[in-house]
Amino acid sequence: MNAKIKEYTLDDVCYCESSNIAQKDLEGNEGNYPIFGASGLIKNVDFYKQDKEYIAVVKDGAGIGKVFILPKNSSIIGTLQYILPKDNTDIKYLYYAMVFMNLSKYFSGSTIPHIYFKTYKKEKINLPTIDIQVKRASILSKIDEIINKYEQLIEKHEILIKSRFVEMFHKKQSIKSVNLEEVCSSIVRGPFGSALKKDIFVDKDEQSIKIYEQKHAIRKDCNIGSYYISKDTFEELKRFKCGPGDILMSCSGTIGELYQLPEEAEVGIINQALCKFTPKKEINSEYFLAEMNHIIGHVGTQGSSIKNIVAVSQIKKLQFLLPTDKRQTEYACFVKQVNKSKFAIQKSIEKLEILKKSLMQEYFG
Repeated sequence: MNAKIKEYTLDDVCYCESSNIAQKDLEGNEGNYPIFGASGLIKNVDFYKQDKEYIAVVKDGAGIGKVFILPKNSSIIGTLQYILPKDNTDIKYLYYAMVFMNLSKYFSGSTIPHIYFKTYKKEKINLPTIDIQVKRASILSKIDEIINKYEQLIEKHEILIKSRFVEMFHKKQSIKSVNLEEVCSSIVRGPFGSALKKDIFVDKDEQSIKIYEQKHAIRKDCNIGSYYISKDTFEELKRFKCGPGDILMSCSGTIGELYQLPEEAEVGIINQALCKFTPKKEINSEYFLAEMNHIIGHVGTQGSSIKNIVAVSQIKKLQFLLPTDKRQTEYACFVKQVNKSKFAIQKSIEKLEILKKSLMQEYFG
């Protein structure tokens, strides 16, 4: 592209304004104007601070460096800061440029991380003529719109699966109920933390055994994690063994996230923040996961600061609906077909993300 592009800094093309609004100050305030925090919309209030579209950056705490573009007649709380474009700068172009910059790299502070405009204002930005800015931002916006529509379609597929499950098994159905332990060959909570102190960890090699943590269940990924133990230690802790087909459940803090270890998963042991279920061979794992997700709200918790599930002995007594093999298989086949469609949509999203990344590199790199 032969467009004339002059290089500027952020300080040249925009300026920053602070917010002094605390979320606790919003209690009892109701209205028609949105106010936003790091996680998105907080509520509608009876005032607004910006009468034009603007950019907001998370400057304190979780989500630090995240960039939003927000509507006119709205506000943000004090953990974010306003970024407003100067003349000859298209706001959407500026937004995508700032996303590309990855501002989180400028954070400081260990307890509560933070970033400030004065720290990243010298970040370089290519600024073509305004008509080219608008055109580029429009292309990226259209890609985002298509991605959002695909993501909404995936959500509808997930709702369809949940609705089908309720219709088949929990809507005026006469289905036998059994204790959860009757459909599992093993239900085990991880060992006490003292059994897995860091001084027993070893480097990964052909003999080492993987330790599965809570993040494996939460992130649905068997490949993350770097903690391993020796084969001798594994022999001492093999009661807590897990492997392909087993289902892990987070049970401390974030409770009830379920993940079935895939065929390629390493054999390992679970740590104290996980519970492992091994469904019996005659139980369809797709149905087991769905029913577990349905009954998980009945799992009691204990503890005041960090919530933990109750004793495994109580989990084993949870009531579990046990339909016929035929019904379980029928449901699993339905899920398989819907997931095929979801997979195709996800592939389309991934291709669009690659295109977007390539264009942003071209425009802002």
